[in-house]
Amino acid sequence: MMPTMPKLIGAIFFAALAYFTGDLIKPLLPEGTQDGLLSPTLAVIGLVMGWRISGRNAGRGLKSAFGYGLTSAGASAFWGILVFALYKMLMLSLDKRFSGPMEALKSMVGYCIEYATMIATPQILGTIIVGGLFGGWLVEWTSKRWP
Repeated sequence: MMPTMPKLIGAIFFAALAYFTGDLIKPLLPEGTQDGLLSPTLAVIGLVMGWRISGRNAGRGLKSAFGYGLTSAGASAFWGILVFALYKMLMLSLDKRFSGPMEALKSMVGYCIEYATMIATPQILGTIIVGGLFGGWLVEWTSKRWP
């Protein structure tokens, strides 16, 4: 967990990418959805993924850079979907909308699928893919300059 420049750059870049992607998602949300914490929450997830995945794997070459960049971006999207599905399930559970824990977990899987299909637009997927490739390159470039 020793801080390095590639970890810092990875954390900052993937936090910014996740924040920007969150802003792209906001218009796709249903009318009346509270989206105030969407982008900041995604930024925290991107920060952690950039630090732990991209920053940790820096210095392995350009092919690997593209791989861990896409992995960081994809992991950020996965965890973002999971966190918001969990949040929705917990809010509905507190309103006693489920008859038991298994029904709540099944609904959470449904929310994950719903969110994944909602963001499966060319604009958002393109942003995640191109941002992941660029982020991997940037972290690799940083590792060559400041190991």
